[in-house]
Amino acid sequence: MKNYSRLFFWSITAALAGFLFGFDTIVISGAEQKIQSIWSLNSTLHGLCMSSALWGTVLGALFGGWPTERFGRKSTLLWIGVLYFVSAVGSGIAPEKYIFMFSRFIGGVGVGIATVTSPLYISEISPAGMRGRLAGMFQFNIVFGILVAFVSNFFLGKYLNEEIAWRWMLGVEAFPALLYTVLCFGIPESPRWLIVHGQNRQAGIEVFSSINPEMSEVELAQLADTVAASAGDRTTSAKFFARRLKTPIMLAFLIAFFNQLSGINAVLYFAPRIFEWTGLARNAALLQSVGVGIINLVFTFVGLWLIDKLGRRTLLYIGSLGYIVSLGICAWAFAVESFKIVPVCIFAFIAAHAVGQGAVIWVFISEIFPNRNRAAGQALGCFTHWFFAAAITLIFPTMVNIFPPAVIFGFFCFMMVLQLVWVKFMVPETKNVSLEEMQKKLGIV
Repeated sequence: MKNYSRLFFWSITAALAGFLFGFDTIVISGAEQKIQSIWSLNSTLHGLCMSSALWGTVLGALFGGWPTERFGRKSTLLWIGVLYFVSAVGSGIAPEKYIFMFSRFIGGVGVGIATVTSPLYISEISPAGMRGRLAGMFQFNIVFGILVAFVSNFFLGKYLNEEIAWRWMLGVEAFPALLYTVLCFGIPESPRWLIVHGQNRQAGIEVFSSINPEMSEVELAQLADTVAASAGDRTTSAKFFARRLKTPIMLAFLIAFFNQLSGINAVLYFAPRIFEWTGLARNAALLQSVGVGIINLVFTFVGLWLIDKLGRRTLLYIGSLGYIVSLGICAWAFAVESFKIVPVCIFAFIAAHAVGQGAVIWVFISEIFPNRNRAAGQALGCFTHWFFAAAITLIFPTMVNIFPPAVIFGFFCFMMVLQLVWVKFMVPETKNVSLEEMQKKLGIV
Protein backbone atom coordinates (compact mmCIF):
# COMPACT_ATOMS: atom_id res chain seq x y z
CA MET A 1 0.00 0.00 0.00
CA LYS A 2 3.07 2.22 0.33
CA ASN A 3 3.09 2.94 -3.40
CA TYR A 4 -0.42 4.35 -3.15
CA SER A 5 0.05 6.65 -0.16
CA ARG A 6 0.09 9.82 -2.25
CA LEU A 7 -2.86 8.60 -4.31
CA PHE A 8 -4.80 7.95 -1.12
CA PHE A 9 -3.98 11.41 0.27
CA TRP A 10 -5.02 13.14 -2.95
CA SER A 11 -8.28 11.16 -3.05
CA ILE A 12 -9.06 11.93 0.60
CA THR A 13 -8.41 15.65 0.03
CA ALA A 14 -10.73 15.79 -2.98
CA ALA A 15 -13.31 13.71 -1.10
CA LEU A 16 -13.36 16.25 1.75
CA ALA A 17 -15.55 18.31 -0.58
CA GLY A 18 -18.06 15.54 0.11
CA PHE A 19 -17.70 16.02 3.87
CA LEU A 20 -18.58 19.69 3.48
CA PHE A 21 -21.38 18.72 1.09
CA GLY A 22 -22.91 16.37 3.70
CA PHE A 23 -22.45 18.82 6.55
CA ASP A 24 -23.77 21.82 4.61
CA THR A 25 -26.91 20.16 3.26
CA ILE A 26 -27.97 18.45 6.50
CA VAL A 27 -26.95 20.90 9.23
CA ILE A 28 -30.10 22.94 8.61
CA SER A 29 -32.26 20.03 9.85
CA GLY A 30 -31.51 21.05 13.44
CA ALA A 31 -32.34 24.69 12.80
CA GLU A 32 -35.33 24.48 10.48
CA GLN A 33 -38.07 24.71 13.11
CA LYS A 34 -36.35 27.63 14.90
CA ILE A 35 -35.90 29.45 11.59
CA GLN A 36 -39.58 28.97 10.83
CA SER A 37 -40.62 30.43 14.19
CA ILE A 38 -38.28 33.43 14.50
CA TRP A 39 -39.14 34.74 11.03
CA SER A 40 -42.80 33.62 11.16
CA LEU A 41 -42.52 31.70 7.89
CA ASN A 42 -45.52 30.24 6.14
CA SER A 43 -45.16 26.82 4.49
CA THR A 44 -44.03 28.35 1.17
CA LEU A 45 -41.28 30.54 2.68
CA HIS A 46 -40.30 27.71 5.00
CA GLY A 47 -39.87 25.45 1.98
CA LEU A 48 -37.80 28.14 0.23
CA CYS A 49 -35.53 28.57 3.26
CA MET A 50 -35.07 24.81 3.52
CA SER A 51 -34.47 24.31 -0.21
CA SER A 52 -32.44 27.45 -0.99
CA ALA A 53 -29.15 25.57 -0.74
CA LEU A 54 -30.56 22.84 -2.96
CA TRP A 55 -31.51 25.31 -5.68
CA GLY A 56 -27.89 26.47 -5.49
CA THR A 57 -26.78 22.89 -6.05
CA VAL A 58 -29.00 22.73 -9.13
CA LEU A 59 -27.19 25.77 -10.57
CA GLY A 60 -23.77 24.49 -9.46
CA ALA A 61 -24.39 21.06 -10.94
CA LEU A 62 -25.76 22.50 -14.19
CA PHE A 63 -22.74 24.71 -14.82
CA GLY A 64 -20.11 22.88 -12.76
CA GLY A 65 -18.80 21.03 -15.80
CA TRP A 66 -17.64 24.28 -17.40
CA PRO A 67 -15.02 25.38 -14.82
CA THR A 68 -14.05 21.74 -14.32
CA GLU A 69 -13.11 21.43 -17.99
CA ARG A 70 -12.03 25.02 -18.66
CA PHE A 71 -9.83 25.69 -15.60
CA GLY A 72 -9.07 22.15 -14.46
CA ARG A 73 -10.18 19.85 -11.66
CA LYS A 74 -7.73 21.18 -9.05
CA SER A 75 -8.62 24.89 -9.39
CA THR A 76 -12.31 24.10 -9.31
CA LEU A 77 -11.97 22.00 -6.14
CA LEU A 78 -10.11 24.86 -4.45
CA TRP A 79 -12.80 27.45 -5.24
CA ILE A 80 -15.48 25.09 -3.95
CA GLY A 81 -13.89 25.50 -0.50
CA VAL A 82 -14.15 29.29 -0.80
CA LEU A 83 -17.88 29.05 -1.58
CA TYR A 84 -18.45 26.80 1.44
CA PHE A 85 -16.62 29.24 3.72
CA VAL A 86 -18.55 32.30 2.52
CA SER A 87 -21.85 30.42 2.87
CA ALA A 88 -21.15 29.23 6.41
CA VAL A 89 -20.25 32.70 7.67
CA GLY A 90 -23.19 34.35 5.87
CA SER A 91 -25.74 31.79 7.10
CA GLY A 92 -24.54 32.07 10.68
CA ILE A 93 -24.80 35.86 10.89
CA ALA A 94 -27.80 36.41 8.58
CA PRO A 95 -30.05 39.16 10.08
CA GLU A 96 -33.12 38.24 8.04
CA LYS A 97 -34.55 35.48 5.86
CA TYR A 98 -33.51 36.68 2.39
CA ILE A 99 -29.83 37.13 3.29
CA PHE A 100 -30.04 33.72 4.93
CA MET A 101 -31.48 32.16 1.76
CA PHE A 102 -28.82 33.82 -0.42
CA SER A 103 -26.01 32.59 1.85
CA ARG A 104 -27.41 29.06 1.79
CA PHE A 105 -27.74 29.35 -1.99
CA ILE A 106 -24.02 30.18 -2.32
CA GLY A 107 -23.09 27.08 -0.32
CA GLY A 108 -25.43 25.06 -2.50
CA VAL A 109 -23.58 26.22 -5.61
CA GLY A 110 -20.40 24.83 -4.02
CA VAL A 111 -22.15 21.54 -3.27
CA GLY A 112 -23.42 21.25 -6.84
CA ILE A 113 -19.98 21.85 -8.35
CA ALA A 114 -18.42 19.46 -5.81
CA THR A 115 -20.66 16.62 -6.93
CA VAL A 116 -19.40 17.18 -10.47
CA THR A 117 -15.71 17.70 -9.82
CA SER A 118 -14.71 15.61 -6.80
CA PRO A 119 -15.79 12.09 -7.87
CA LEU A 120 -14.71 12.87 -11.43
CA TYR A 121 -11.23 13.89 -10.23
CA ILE A 122 -10.85 10.81 -8.04
CA SER A 123 -11.98 8.49 -10.84
CA GLU A 124 -9.45 10.03 -13.21
CA ILE A 125 -6.50 9.48 -10.88
CA SER A 126 -7.50 5.96 -9.74
CA PRO A 127 -6.42 2.56 -11.14
CA ALA A 128 -9.43 0.52 -12.36
CA GLY A 129 -9.20 -2.05 -9.53
CA MET A 130 -9.28 0.65 -6.83
CA ARG A 131 -11.62 3.14 -8.48
CA GLY A 132 -14.78 2.05 -6.69
CA ARG A 133 -13.26 2.36 -3.23
CA LEU A 134 -11.38 5.59 -3.89
CA ALA A 135 -14.20 7.38 -5.71
CA GLY A 136 -16.56 5.97 -3.11
CA MET A 137 -14.68 7.94 -0.45
CA PHE A 138 -16.61 10.95 -1.72
CA GLN A 139 -19.82 9.27 -0.58
CA PHE A 140 -18.19 8.17 2.69
CA ASN A 141 -17.24 11.77 3.40
CA ILE A 142 -20.78 12.89 2.58
CA VAL A 143 -22.24 10.58 5.20
CA PHE A 144 -19.44 11.41 7.65
CA GLY A 145 -20.33 15.08 7.19
CA ILE A 146 -24.00 14.21 7.75
CA LEU A 147 -23.15 12.40 10.98
CA VAL A 148 -20.96 15.27 12.23
CA ALA A 149 -23.76 17.72 11.39
CA PHE A 150 -26.30 15.68 13.37
CA VAL A 151 -23.91 15.34 16.33
CA SER A 152 -22.99 19.04 16.17
CA ASN A 153 -26.66 20.00 16.08
CA PHE A 154 -27.43 17.79 19.08
CA PHE A 155 -24.71 19.22 21.31
CA LEU A 156 -25.17 22.83 20.22
CA GLY A 157 -28.92 22.49 20.71
CA LYS A 158 -28.39 20.96 24.15
CA TYR A 159 -25.76 23.32 25.58
CA LEU A 160 -26.33 26.67 23.87
CA ASN A 161 -29.18 29.11 24.26
CA GLU A 162 -31.91 28.35 21.73
CA GLU A 163 -31.70 31.86 20.30
CA ILE A 164 -28.06 31.47 19.17
CA ALA A 165 -27.69 27.68 18.85
CA TRP A 166 -29.09 27.62 15.32
CA ARG A 167 -26.57 30.26 14.18
CA TRP A 168 -23.66 28.20 15.49
CA MET A 169 -25.12 25.08 13.86
CA LEU A 170 -24.80 26.77 10.48
CA GLY A 171 -21.66 28.87 11.04
CA VAL A 172 -19.34 26.20 12.44
CA GLU A 173 -18.83 24.81 8.93
CA ALA A 174 -16.43 27.69 8.22
CA PHE A 175 -13.61 25.86 10.07
CA PRO A 176 -13.52 22.63 8.01
CA ALA A 177 -14.13 24.69 4.85
CA LEU A 178 -10.95 26.67 5.51
CA LEU A 179 -8.93 23.49 6.19
CA TYR A 180 -10.16 21.84 2.99
CA THR A 181 -9.27 24.90 0.90
CA VAL A 182 -5.69 24.89 2.22
CA LEU A 183 -5.28 21.15 1.55
CA CYS A 184 -6.35 21.59 -2.08
CA PHE A 185 -3.11 23.45 -2.78
CA GLY A 186 -1.27 20.15 -2.24
CA ILE A 187 -2.99 17.99 -4.87
CA PRO A 188 -1.92 17.65 -8.54
CA GLU A 189 -4.06 18.25 -11.58
CA SER A 190 -5.85 15.23 -13.08
CA PRO A 191 -3.52 13.53 -15.61
CA ARG A 192 -6.43 12.87 -17.96
CA TRP A 193 -7.42 16.55 -17.90
CA LEU A 194 -3.79 17.53 -18.60
CA ILE A 195 -3.64 15.25 -21.64
CA VAL A 196 -7.13 15.75 -23.08
CA HIS A 197 -8.02 19.34 -22.15
CA GLY A 198 -4.75 20.92 -20.99
CA GLN A 199 -2.81 19.66 -24.04
CA ASN A 200 0.14 18.87 -21.74
CA ARG A 201 1.03 15.24 -22.35
CA GLN A 202 4.29 15.28 -20.42
CA ALA A 203 2.71 16.76 -17.28
CA GLY A 204 0.01 14.09 -17.49
CA ILE A 205 2.63 11.34 -17.74
CA GLU A 206 4.42 12.73 -14.67
CA VAL A 207 1.22 12.53 -12.61
CA PHE A 208 0.51 9.02 -13.92
CA SER A 209 4.04 8.08 -12.84
CA SER A 210 3.33 9.28 -9.29
CA ILE A 211 0.11 7.28 -9.24
CA ASN A 212 1.65 4.15 -10.81
CA PRO A 213 5.31 4.07 -9.69
CA GLU A 214 5.69 0.47 -10.87
CA MET A 215 4.99 1.37 -14.53
CA SER A 216 7.88 1.76 -16.99
CA GLU A 217 8.34 4.77 -19.25
CA VAL A 218 7.03 2.75 -22.19
CA GLU A 219 3.91 1.71 -20.27
CA LEU A 220 3.29 5.29 -19.15
CA ALA A 221 3.61 6.50 -22.74
CA GLN A 222 1.15 3.83 -23.89
CA LEU A 223 -1.31 4.86 -21.18
CA ALA A 224 -1.06 8.51 -22.26
CA ASP A 225 -1.61 7.47 -25.89
CA THR A 226 -4.73 5.48 -24.88
CA VAL A 227 -6.14 8.46 -22.99
CA ALA A 228 -5.47 10.80 -25.93
CA ALA A 229 -6.98 8.34 -28.43
CA SER A 230 -10.13 7.88 -26.34
CA ALA A 231 -10.80 11.62 -26.62
CA GLY A 232 -11.28 11.24 -30.37
CA ASP A 233 -11.76 14.16 -32.72
CA ARG A 234 -12.09 17.48 -30.82
CA THR A 235 -15.13 18.72 -32.78
CA THR A 236 -17.31 15.60 -32.94
CA SER A 237 -16.51 14.07 -29.55
CA ALA A 238 -17.11 17.35 -27.73
CA LYS A 239 -20.82 17.27 -28.66
CA PHE A 240 -22.70 16.05 -25.61
CA PHE A 241 -26.35 15.61 -26.57
CA ALA A 242 -25.54 13.30 -29.45
CA ARG A 243 -26.82 9.86 -30.43
CA ARG A 244 -23.49 8.25 -29.54
CA LEU A 245 -23.97 9.22 -25.87
CA LYS A 246 -27.64 8.27 -25.51
CA THR A 247 -26.92 5.24 -23.30
CA PRO A 248 -24.70 6.94 -20.68
CA ILE A 249 -26.97 10.02 -20.71
CA MET A 250 -30.02 7.89 -19.92
CA LEU A 251 -28.13 5.93 -17.25
CA ALA A 252 -26.88 9.11 -15.55
CA PHE A 253 -30.34 10.68 -15.60
CA LEU A 254 -32.16 7.64 -14.22
CA ILE A 255 -29.72 6.77 -11.42
CA ALA A 256 -29.96 10.37 -10.18
CA PHE A 257 -33.75 10.47 -10.64
CA PHE A 258 -34.34 7.28 -8.67
CA ASN A 259 -31.85 8.34 -6.00
CA GLN A 260 -34.05 11.26 -5.00
CA LEU A 261 -37.41 9.60 -5.61
CA SER A 262 -36.48 7.20 -2.83
CA GLY A 263 -37.16 10.13 -0.48
CA ILE A 264 -33.63 10.10 0.96
CA ASN A 265 -33.20 13.88 1.15
CA ALA A 266 -36.69 14.38 2.57
CA VAL A 267 -35.87 11.90 5.34
CA LEU A 268 -32.45 13.43 6.07
CA TYR A 269 -33.62 17.05 5.97
CA PHE A 270 -36.71 16.49 8.07
CA ALA A 271 -35.47 13.63 10.28
CA PRO A 272 -36.20 15.36 13.62
CA ARG A 273 -39.69 16.28 12.44
CA ILE A 274 -40.40 12.73 11.21
CA PHE A 275 -39.34 11.30 14.55
CA GLU A 276 -41.56 13.83 16.32
CA TRP A 277 -44.50 12.44 14.31
CA THR A 278 -43.99 9.23 16.28
CA GLY A 279 -44.41 11.06 19.59
CA LEU A 280 -40.75 11.71 20.47
CA ALA A 281 -39.83 14.95 22.26
CA ARG A 282 -37.61 17.52 20.51
CA ASN A 283 -34.28 16.52 22.10
CA ALA A 284 -35.05 12.82 21.69
CA ALA A 285 -35.84 13.44 18.01
CA LEU A 286 -32.47 15.19 17.56
CA LEU A 287 -30.76 12.23 19.24
CA GLN A 288 -32.56 9.78 16.94
CA SER A 289 -31.24 11.88 14.04
CA VAL A 290 -27.72 11.18 15.30
CA GLY A 291 -28.65 7.50 15.00
CA VAL A 292 -29.54 8.11 11.35
CA GLY A 293 -26.06 9.57 10.82
CA ILE A 294 -24.35 6.61 12.53
CA ILE A 295 -26.30 4.03 10.52
CA ASN A 296 -25.49 5.93 7.35
CA LEU A 297 -21.77 5.96 8.15
CA VAL A 298 -21.53 2.28 9.18
CA PHE A 299 -23.36 0.97 6.11
CA THR A 300 -21.45 3.27 3.79
CA PHE A 301 -18.33 1.45 5.05
CA VAL A 302 -20.03 -1.80 4.08
CA GLY A 303 -20.93 -0.43 0.65
CA LEU A 304 -17.37 0.78 -0.03
CA TRP A 305 -15.99 -2.59 1.09
CA LEU A 306 -18.31 -4.40 -1.32
CA ILE A 307 -18.34 -2.09 -4.34
CA ASP A 308 -15.17 -3.47 -5.96
CA LYS A 309 -16.00 -7.02 -4.85
CA LEU A 310 -19.66 -7.46 -5.78
CA GLY A 311 -19.89 -4.64 -8.31
CA ARG A 312 -22.11 -1.61 -8.77
CA ARG A 313 -25.11 -3.47 -10.23
CA THR A 314 -25.32 -5.96 -7.37
CA LEU A 315 -25.26 -3.20 -4.77
CA LEU A 316 -28.11 -1.46 -6.59
CA TYR A 317 -30.11 -4.71 -6.39
CA ILE A 318 -29.46 -4.99 -2.65
CA GLY A 319 -30.31 -1.34 -2.05
CA SER A 320 -33.52 -1.50 -4.11
CA LEU A 321 -34.85 -4.48 -2.15
CA GLY A 322 -33.92 -2.81 1.13
CA TYR A 323 -35.72 0.36 0.07
CA ILE A 324 -38.89 -1.50 -0.86
CA VAL A 325 -39.09 -3.47 2.38
CA SER A 326 -38.25 -0.58 4.74
CA LEU A 327 -40.44 2.02 3.02
CA GLY A 328 -43.31 -0.41 2.66
CA ILE A 329 -43.31 -1.33 6.35
CA CYS A 330 -42.90 2.34 7.31
CA ALA A 331 -45.98 3.27 5.27
CA TRP A 332 -47.92 0.44 6.91
CA ALA A 333 -46.74 1.50 10.39
CA PHE A 334 -47.97 5.05 9.90
CA ALA A 335 -51.25 3.78 8.44
CA VAL A 336 -52.04 1.62 11.50
CA GLU A 337 -50.35 4.05 13.93
CA SER A 338 -47.81 1.49 15.09
CA PHE A 339 -45.27 4.25 15.65
CA LYS A 340 -42.71 2.24 17.64
CA ILE A 341 -41.52 0.46 14.50
CA VAL A 342 -41.04 3.67 12.48
CA PRO A 343 -37.52 4.51 13.78
CA VAL A 344 -36.40 0.95 12.94
CA CYS A 345 -37.82 1.33 9.43
CA ILE A 346 -36.06 4.67 8.98
CA PHE A 347 -32.76 3.17 10.11
CA ALA A 348 -33.24 0.22 7.71
CA PHE A 349 -34.06 2.65 4.90
CA ILE A 350 -30.86 4.61 5.56
CA ALA A 351 -28.84 1.37 5.62
CA ALA A 352 -30.30 0.28 2.27
CA HIS A 353 -29.46 3.65 0.76
CA ALA A 354 -25.90 3.63 2.11
CA VAL A 355 -25.11 0.17 0.75
CA GLY A 356 -26.88 0.69 -2.58
CA GLN A 357 -27.55 4.02 -4.25
CA GLY A 358 -25.41 6.01 -1.83
CA ALA A 359 -22.28 3.94 -2.47
CA VAL A 360 -22.83 3.65 -6.21
CA ILE A 361 -24.25 6.87 -7.68
CA TRP A 362 -21.21 9.16 -7.80
CA VAL A 363 -18.84 6.35 -8.79
CA PHE A 364 -21.16 5.07 -11.51
CA ILE A 365 -21.79 8.45 -13.16
CA SER A 366 -18.06 9.23 -13.20
CA GLU A 367 -17.34 5.91 -14.98
CA ILE A 368 -19.78 5.80 -17.89
CA PHE A 369 -18.78 8.83 -19.98
CA PRO A 370 -15.71 9.19 -22.27
CA ASN A 371 -12.85 11.44 -21.18
CA ARG A 372 -13.85 14.45 -23.27
CA ASN A 373 -17.48 14.32 -22.12
CA ARG A 374 -17.00 13.19 -18.52
CA ALA A 375 -17.42 16.61 -16.89
CA ALA A 376 -20.58 17.32 -18.90
CA GLY A 377 -21.93 13.86 -18.08
CA GLN A 378 -21.19 14.30 -14.39
CA ALA A 379 -22.91 17.69 -14.55
CA LEU A 380 -26.02 16.14 -16.10
CA GLY A 381 -26.28 13.45 -13.43
CA CYS A 382 -25.65 15.97 -10.64
CA PHE A 383 -28.14 18.47 -12.06
CA THR A 384 -30.81 15.77 -12.23
CA HIS A 385 -30.02 14.64 -8.68
CA TRP A 386 -30.17 18.14 -7.22
CA PHE A 387 -33.16 19.31 -9.23
CA PHE A 388 -35.32 16.54 -7.80
CA ALA A 389 -33.73 16.94 -4.35
CA ALA A 390 -34.62 20.64 -4.36
CA ALA A 391 -38.11 20.05 -5.72
CA ILE A 392 -38.95 17.39 -3.13
CA THR A 393 -37.52 19.47 -0.26
CA LEU A 394 -39.43 22.53 -1.47
CA ILE A 395 -42.79 20.77 -1.57
CA PHE A 396 -42.31 18.44 1.42
CA PRO A 397 -43.71 20.92 4.01
CA THR A 398 -46.79 21.29 1.78
CA MET A 399 -47.03 17.56 1.17
CA VAL A 400 -47.23 16.79 4.89
CA ASN A 401 -50.12 19.25 5.20
CA ILE A 402 -52.05 17.49 2.42
CA PHE A 403 -51.15 13.80 2.68
CA PRO A 404 -50.72 11.52 5.68
CA PRO A 405 -47.22 10.03 6.20
CA ALA A 406 -48.44 6.61 5.06
CA VAL A 407 -49.22 7.96 1.58
CA ILE A 408 -45.88 9.78 1.31
CA PHE A 409 -43.82 6.74 2.27
CA GLY A 410 -46.00 4.51 0.09
CA PHE A 411 -45.22 6.70 -2.92
CA PHE A 412 -41.48 6.48 -2.28
CA CYS A 413 -41.82 2.69 -1.98
CA PHE A 414 -43.56 2.45 -5.36
CA MET A 415 -40.77 4.46 -7.02
CA MET A 416 -38.22 1.99 -5.68
CA VAL A 417 -40.12 -0.88 -7.27
CA LEU A 418 -39.62 0.95 -10.57
CA GLN A 419 -35.91 1.35 -9.76
CA LEU A 420 -35.57 -2.41 -9.25
CA VAL A 421 -37.03 -3.00 -12.73
CA TRP A 422 -34.60 -0.45 -14.21
CA VAL A 423 -31.57 -2.10 -12.55
CA LYS A 424 -32.68 -5.50 -13.88
CA PHE A 425 -33.04 -4.47 -17.52
CA MET A 426 -30.79 -1.45 -18.14
CA VAL A 427 -27.84 -1.10 -15.76
CA PRO A 428 -24.44 -2.46 -16.92
CA GLU A 429 -21.63 -3.56 -14.60
CA THR A 430 -18.60 -1.24 -14.49
CA LYS A 431 -16.47 -3.15 -11.95
CA ASN A 432 -12.80 -3.61 -12.95
CA VAL A 433 -13.31 -1.89 -16.31
CA SER A 434 -10.93 0.94 -17.23
CA LEU A 435 -12.50 4.27 -18.16
CA GLU A 436 -11.34 3.87 -21.75
CA GLU A 437 -12.64 0.27 -21.99
CA MET A 438 -16.01 1.36 -20.56
CA GLN A 439 -16.36 3.66 -23.56
CA LYS A 440 -16.17 0.63 -25.86
CA LYS A 441 -18.47 -1.49 -23.64
CA LEU A 442 -21.25 1.09 -23.94
CA GLY A 443 -20.80 1.33 -27.71
CA ILE A 444 -19.49 4.91 -27.69
CA VAL A 445 -17.40 5.56 -30.80
